[in-house]
Amino acid sequence: MTAMAPTEIKALARIVAELDYYQLLHLERSASPRDIKRAYHASSRAFHPDANRHLDAELQSAITQIAKRVSEAYQVLRDPNRRRGYEEMLAAGTGVRIRLAEASLQGERKATESRQGRTPQGRQYFNLASGDAKRQDWSAAARNLQTALTFEPDNAFFKSMLADVRSKIR
Repeated sequence: MTAMAPTEIKALARIVAELDYYQLLHLERSASPRDIKRAYHASSRAFHPDANRHLDAELQSAITQIAKRVSEAYQVLRDPNRRRGYEEMLAAGTGVRIRLAEASLQGERKATESRQGRTPQGRQYFNLASGDAKRQDWSAAARNLQTALTFEPDNAFFKSMLADVRSKIR
């Protein structure tokens, strides 16, 4: 990242709260973890308060505000669960900032739903299938997973588990 003019720094500090984390780090939504890390380090170096000690107090305050937001963005985007929760929030249009704990909970909830089911019936039949699999009753596990999939046809975890169970039947 190239050095910014004082007016650019002040302008960025004024709008930093309106930028989502991807915009702040100049990233595409499909950015890889490696891209996120590179963008963070580049922004971090450019906006680190210690690297900008020579600036006047007003600019140092703006730099500090930007640096905090850059760190916040990295903390969310580097963790897959937090990132998933943040992306859900962006898709819902509920804001551009998220607290770390909230991002973690949303991401974990989504991961748990995909593993255990998001509907009561999907969870019920998944749990039955899990018990069948523990007892190595593969045909009953396949039946219950198939039933769980009727309630949640888009559940990728259920589909992969059913494929595993069917391979054990053969």
